[in-house]
Amino acid sequence: MAQATQEFGEWPLKRLMTEVVGSGHKSADDMTREQAREAFQRILADEPDHLTLGAFWLANRWKRNTPEELAAYTDVMLEESVDSVQPNCDPVDCGANYDGKHTSAVLGVGAGAVAAAAGTPVVVHSGDRVPTQKACAYKHVLDELGVRTELEPEESAAMVDETGFGFYYQPNFNPGIHALWERRDQMGVRTFVNTIETVANPAGADVHLGSFYHLAFAKKTTDLVKESEELDFSRVIMFQGLEGYDDIRPGYTKVAEWTRGTDESDETFEDYEIETAEYGMDLESEDLEVSNLETDSAAITEAVLAGEREDAFADAIALNGAFRIYARRDVDSLEEGLERAREVIADGSAEAVLEELRAF
Repeated sequence: MAQATQEFGEWPLKRLMTEVVGSGHKSADDMTREQAREAFQRILADEPDHLTLGAFWLANRWKRNTPEELAAYTDVMLEESVDSVQPNCDPVDCGANYDGKHTSAVLGVGAGAVAAAAGTPVVVHSGDRVPTQKACAYKHVLDELGVRTELEPEESAAMVDETGFGFYYQPNFNPGIHALWERRDQMGVRTFVNTIETVANPAGADVHLGSFYHLAFAKKTTDLVKESEELDFSRVIMFQGLEGYDDIRPGYTKVAEWTRGTDESDETFEDYEIETAEYGMDLESEDLEVSNLETDSAAITEAVLAGEREDAFADAIALNGAFRIYARRDVDSLEEGLERAREVIADGSAEAVLEELRAF
């Protein structure tokens, strides 16, 4: 992590505000990569006063960050804050929004266990009550299931190799971002930090699975990855998740896929829709709502993995597991992935992953 005594360049946040980003949505200028890098180095070093930092965050929100700016912030985060420890396997990196969900069950723990049982290792990462929503995230469901979560990065990597599913805890693998928690909470609105923390990639994965509210954000995220000098994802798949999370929504879900090429001419970006009805699933969003996010999500996950439920939650966890298997190209189609997901639930393999996680 950066130190407050380090030397910076010529662009304190107050100068960036007055000369570049602070004049409003229509008239503000974009920062250069070097300016954005310096800004975030100063932020991680706790150099700006809190009022100036808040103004800078709001100016970025109004102006709307470019992929180059976001890539610069991400690179500084990876260089100065993230402790990346890679497992021996190459998992799918699941970067759900850290501030969580309010209404519908968190399905990614069950989906990750299903994928792991099918031979697709999965990594998830989150913090604890991250602003702005401070709602239910991966950590809270795992806690309810009796799985250790406050792990050091080396332990997280070992968890992936031993069970096929790994959890990385933000305060331990990304302490510089965690140190911004209180100031983010005081802001009351999302900042660019909410974006870059989801691509922290603590396991050094090759494939990233993320989520978005609007398709334009998916394109901005893939452009961020392309512009980054530190991220090595060769494939990014994002979908319009339930409550913006990495759970496929019932009905129509918009999906965006980006693949890195050897040069720009080989790079691909496509978007398409999947419909749950095409997989024999008669689901509505209301069918996946729960009253207590942590306890209900955990109980549902446990019952589905044990093969004790044949309802909307069982269908949704199987489909989300299939999507993780497909993301790593361990199957050729989502249909094939769904068949594998249902097999490992039926034969007890998915439940065994949960038991291994509890024993870890």
